[in-house]
Order: sequence, then structure tokens, then C-alpha cells
Amino acid sequence: MRAVKQIHSVKDGYRKAPFYQNLVPNTNNLFNTLDVEFHRHHRRLLSSPLSESSLKSVEPTVDDYVKTAIASMKREMDERGAVDVAKFWLFMATDIIVELSFGESFGILEHGKKNQYIKDLEGLAAKGSIRSTFPTLISIATKLPLPVFKETAAAAQRIRDYSAEAVARYKRDFANNPAAAKPTLFRKLFEAGEAGLSDDEIRAEAQAYIVAGSDTTATTLTYLIYSVCRHGDVRQKLVQELTGLPDDFGHSDLRELPHLNNVIDETLRLHAAVPSALPRVVPAGGAHLAGYFLPSDTVVSTQAWTLHRDPSVFPDPETWDPSRWENGSKLMHDVVMPFGGGSRVCIGKHLARMELRLAAARFFLAFPNAKASSIEGMSEEDMELRAYFLLTPKGGHCLTQLE
Repeated sequence: MRAVKQIHSVKDGYRKAPFYQNLVPNTNNLFNTLDVEFHRHHRRLLSSPLSESSLKSVEPTVDDYVKTAIASMKREMDERGAVDVAKFWLFMATDIIVELSFGESFGILEHGKKNQYIKDLEGLAAKGSIRSTFPTLISIATKLPLPVFKETAAAAQRIRDYSAEAVARYKRDFANNPAAAKPTLFRKLFEAGEAGLSDDEIRAEAQAYIVAGSDTTATTLTYLIYSVCRHGDVRQKLVQELTGLPDDFGHSDLRELPHLNNVIDETLRLHAAVPSALPRVVPAGGAHLAGYFLPSDTVVSTQAWTLHRDPSVFPDPETWDPSRWENGSKLMHDVVMPFGGGSRVCIGKHLARMELRLAAARFFLAFPNAKASSIEGMSEEDMELRAYFLLTPKGGHCLTQLE
């Protein structure tokens, strides 16, 4: 744990490794930059809209999409006898982060299917782990006239074109009528004018937000619903807690619910959306780490998978048990890092928790008797964990039905 704290310090001693540039190539943004000063500058400009206090302005947008997702789930439950929560959480999370980035969503929840932009983003993200693991091989391969690489280049260009158009559209709408422009995570940058970021920089950051804020939140919500639905006692306790809320409850009410937040913390522990290695580079002069001296430029990494399963901190670590957080120790909270740590901790963690709280609460208020389904061949095997860089359920879906 001492080594983890040393690596993920707020002092920026251990900068990110080239892995991140290979994971997300041909761009520079808050997530993948290796430049410490670039990161500090961008984070200073981007962090305020994502603070807990500032997120109050976008809560109505988030909650509207949550309610729309629940309404869609009710329709599918009536028609199918079960609902694929993984599908609707992905549609919801994507619509939320796209609207908060570009000022207008793709209407994925409304249309019930992904558009080309999201397909392109997912396709490039899926290739990211291969690029980051075999960068030289991929660099050589991309020079060959193979259809797969031509399509990858075309997808990347489509993403750049749409993002540029979306940023230009919001900038134009904001200039014409600032009061009528929807609240977005970049609004303050447009207000700042020359003191903010360029249009290209905003586009790059918006693309990063969409990748980081869609599948991750959707996967966490999927495992949260699945886990609660498999533990009747936990579900009953959660529903009882939720029914005590006022009719017009908001996110501030949910922050005060101990059982709901224990459920979220335990899901983030056992099903962290990014359980994989987070490579860092040993600083100049080398460093003593975990009893060893490592020369400068050595790549070291931590990863949530093992940290979150340390039996000395979490007895019976493979068991999903929200009650372990009822008297959670400082060490438990220090060890769990589903959003990374240090100066490079996920800038959207407060938005993610807002979505998790609102979506989980509204789901179990709408479906208080929900249980894991076995129709259409759905089984525990479908929910086995698959991790490349991000976590996904093996089956790609999660069916829930009513008792």
C-alpha cells in the first residue's frame, strides 16, 4: 500500500507511461497526456464544472435521462418479461455524457440503438489494448493496405469531423444566446474565451469524456443491479431505505443513504470498471519502491484488481458484501481506488457517483422485486468478468426480471 501511495502521489513524481499514448493515439488530452504541465493546465480549467458543487447545475439533465431509461426498461419488461439492464445503462450513460460534452445527445435511449459515432468510438477503444501492448507491431501493420486499418483510419476521421462540428455548433449557439445554451461541462471555457482552451483542445477532451464516461458507468451499474438482485436481503434493505425518501428527492438526499452508498462502494471494489494496470515511470534519479531500488524510466504499475482483493484488508474478498462498509476503516477507503489516484485521479468521479446513486435508486423504486433472470439462456457465466483495459461482462448483457 505504501508503494501505491508513492506511485500515485499528488506530486506528479511518477508520470504516466507511453502506454497511454498508444492506448489513445494521435491526440493529446487530460487522460493520455504524458506532459505534466499540459495536464495541470487542462485540469485547472476543466475541474470546476465537475466538482460536487458545480454538478448541481447538470443534475436535472442527468436525472431526466435516468427517468427515461427506467421508462424504457418498464416497456421492455412488459413486452419481454425481462429487461437487459446492461443495454439501457449504456444508452443512458452515453446520452448523458454526450449531452454534457456537446450540448446535444445522440438520442440513443430514444432510438434504442447506437449511432455511427458511438460504434466508431467503441471500435477504436476495443483496439486500444492491442495498440498499447504491441505498439511497434501495430505501427508497422498500419502501413499495410489492409481493410481493417483503412476502416480504423476512416472511423478516426469520422469521430474528429463530428466532434469538430458539435463543438462549433455549441460555440455558435452560445455566442448567439448564452442564456439559452444548455449547461455543459465546457460552458465555462466558452465564457472564458481566449483564456480557455482552443476548439481542437475542447474536441479532444470531449472525446475523452465520452469514452471514459459511458461504458465505465454502465458496467458498474450493471454489476450493481445484478449483485443486489442476487441478494434478496440486500435488496429488501435497500428498497426499505429508498421508500423513506421524499417524492421529490434529489442527489443530495441520496448522498445521505448509508446502505445505498455501501452497495455502490462494494460494487466499485469488486467490479471496478478499470481493474487493469495503470503504468507509471520511475522519476529521474531512480526510487526506492517496496524494498527495491528501481532506476529512472523503469515502468511500474498498480492495478485495482489485486488491491481490491487483498484479504488482509477485505476478508473473503471475492464475496460481494456491502455490510463490510458499515464500519469501513480508513485503510479500506485508502486501498480502494476505482477512479485511480493521485494527481491523475479520474476528473469525472463525482459525476459517476451522481449517476450511480440516481440510477440505482430509481431502478429499485421502480422494480422493488427485481431478480436476476434465467430466461433466454441467461446464466452466471454471462456475468463472468472480462478485462482488457476496461471491464465488461462476458455475455455482453444482463437480464433482470420480476419475482
